[in-house]
Amino acid sequence: MSNETLIRCCAPTMACLKTGNMFSCGFESREQMTMELRQLNQRLRRKGLRILPLRWQNGRALLYLYRPRLLERDLRDPLAQRLLAECGYDSGSISLCLARLMARLRREEDFPHEVGLFLGYPPADVDGFMHRKEHYKFCGLWKVYDDVEGAIRKFERCRRCTEVYLRRYAQGYTLERLAVAG
Repeated sequence: MSNETLIRCCAPTMACLKTGNMFSCGFESREQMTMELRQLNQRLRRKGLRILPLRWQNGRALLYLYRPRLLERDLRDPLAQRLLAECGYDSGSISLCLARLMARLRREEDFPHEVGLFLGYPPADVDGFMHRKEHYKFCGLWKVYDDVEGAIRKFERCRRCTEVYLRRYAQGYTLERLAVAG
C-alpha cells in the first residue's frame, strides 16, 4: 500500500477531523498485508492512530484507519448506543464493537448501515439512513438528515485537508509529520 493512497483516502482522520476512514487496498498476500499494517501501526501509534483489516477477499483488504480515542467518544453518544444495540452490538467496549463490525462485514455483501458511527458521521444522520433512507436533505461524504450547514462545512474541511495533505506529501512530508497527535 502506498503512502499516497493512505493520504488520499484518510487525510481527514490523520488530521483529527474525522474518527475514521475505510478504504480498499490490494495486497499480494495476507502475510504481506499483516506485515505492512504492523509496520504502519508502529509508525502511527504515537499519533493516536490505528489501522485494522476489516475484511479480506480476493487479494483485497477493506482497511480501517481510526482514532480509538475519538471512536470511544463517538460510541458513547446515547443515540449511537441505541443504534448499535438495535444491530446487536455490545457498546460497552470498542474492541467488541469492532469485532462485531468485522463479523458483519465478512458475513454480508453490503455495508451494514451502522458503519457511519465508526467513521465519525453524526448519529442523527446514521439514524436517518437506517430508518428514513430516502428522506435525506443533502448528500456529500454521507447522506445528511439533520444539520445540513454543519455537514457542508465538514465536507469542505475534509476536501481541503486532503488537498493540503497530498500537496505536503509531494513536497516531502512523511506520514508521521502529516499525522496530527490526538
